[in-house]
Amino acid sequence: MEDSSRPPQSGEHQPTDRGPARYARPVLIAASVVAVTCIVLLVIIFFLDTFNATVYSVGGNSIQDDTQEARDIRGLYTGARTGSIVFLVASLLAAAAAAAVLYRGRNRGPRDSDGGEDVDFDDLGR
Repeated sequence: MEDSSRPPQSGEHQPTDRGPARYARPVLIAASVVAVTCIVLLVIIFFLDTFNATVYSVGGNSIQDDTQEARDIRGLYTGARTGSIVFLVASLLAAAAAAAVLYRGRNRGPRDSDGGEDVDFDDLGR
């Protein structure tokens, strides 16, 4: 049987964040990873589009022509580009919301890792 009136031991973890603030930090990290991945994907798509246009224009054709082949090359990565932009915007909105929640709750409650005990130099030397 545990005594609930005793202070928590140093190895025990008690959550200090309540409500949406508990999930704000993981959401911020995940949204940042998704945003960076989308940006990298958009850069790769840009280089692939540039490469395809260059290869197509070597034969004397223009990528801006109104031929079926030029339209197919222009629309080759449209789905990936659109999806990446949608996920980028969604992740930036989620990151902004999580940052606002973290900013709003930055000064709430004590953040003492030692349980509020007064620790002096002799205690640290042990």
